[in-house]
Amino acid sequence: MKNPKSPEPAKTPHASAGTSKAAAASTATRASAKAKRAARRPRIPYSKDEIREIFRRFSVQRPEPRGELEHVNPFTLVVAVALSAQATDAGVNKATRALFQVADTPEKMLDLGEDRVRDYIKTIGLYRNKAKNVIALSRKLVDDFGGEVPRTREELVTLPGVGRKTANVVMSMAFGIPTLAVDTHVFRIGNRLRIAPGKTPDEVEASFMRIIPEDYLFHAHHWLILHGRYCCKARKPECERCVIADICKSKEKTTDVAAPLVELPEQVI
Repeated sequence: MKNPKSPEPAKTPHASAGTSKAAAASTATRASAKAKRAARRPRIPYSKDEIREIFRRFSVQRPEPRGELEHVNPFTLVVAVALSAQATDAGVNKATRALFQVADTPEKMLDLGEDRVRDYIKTIGLYRNKAKNVIALSRKLVDDFGGEVPRTREELVTLPGVGRKTANVVMSMAFGIPTLAVDTHVFRIGNRLRIAPGKTPDEVEASFMRIIPEDYLFHAHHWLILHGRYCCKARKPECERCVIADICKSKEKTTDVAAPLVELPEQVI
């Protein structure tokens, strides 16, 4: 006698339906998260073509922009940028020229000692605390990094007196890594021009990083700083000298006529 056929297992349509519902819910969650991120990004009154044209003009005006802090190696750059907080580049350069002649490595800076460092930089604001930081960051470089300046932001910000802005400057100027350091000039331009608005330097940095064309990113930091320092000034922007006056969407601007687009002579500190 033949054994009867085993009954076929019952189909479970609910399992496939449940999977579809889960996938749909996951897709909806991702879409919602993306929409929230987009909503948090401030809308700006510039097209992509206008943004590219702004940086193109900056590139014509200053083909090879450079930072105005004097330094001879990555270590002296770290020190100079750390000293520049609440001080002018010209003032820092005046103080560090003699300092870097005798201490251009962390080892030499430690040998110099805090008291003598303080004597060299006493014309700079907050010089007492800055002298402590210079010695502390020199010690950390020797103890933790073999006397070499690290290349990553995560490591740089562990140095005393070094924040995100300083780390970004060092990464860009010392190691050629495209970053955007937001100082008072960049922060002002981002908000005044409504091109990269933000309530904090980090927000302005993120806004700029989203819009700056990749092929202009490397020099963008210096273009923006120099534009803010010499043209789009804090108290009274000199719009008649501005090469992007016709594109600018600032409510403070005084003219819609762009200045002639010519290469500028190198600034003298």
